[in-house]
Amino acid sequence: MLIRVVRMTFRPESVVSFLENFESNKNLIRNFPGCQHLELWKDHNFENIFMTYSHWESEEALNQYRDSELFKTVWSFTKALFSEKPQAFSSKKLQEVKK
Repeated sequence: MLIRVVRMTFRPESVVSFLENFESNKNLIRNFPGCQHLELWKDHNFENIFMTYSHWESEEALNQYRDSELFKTVWSFTKALFSEKPQAFSSKKLQEVKK
């Protein structure tokens, strides 16, 4: 499994547009083949910083999504709203510590 976090900083006046677009596309993204989990996070201190947190079956599955028309449409809309370059991180879980 691949865990993907994408940190995005938006122009303050673009936050509503981003949230509306995410709301319109979240189920399509979550149901894309290979996507196992999707969350949207908001920074605790900054109203215009958001992160997506997703689980993918593999790097290949993520790349298939990134090559899809869905991604191209969503990303082209989203990137026009940024005030800073986004940051993306791909990780693998090594361990989970439970109580």
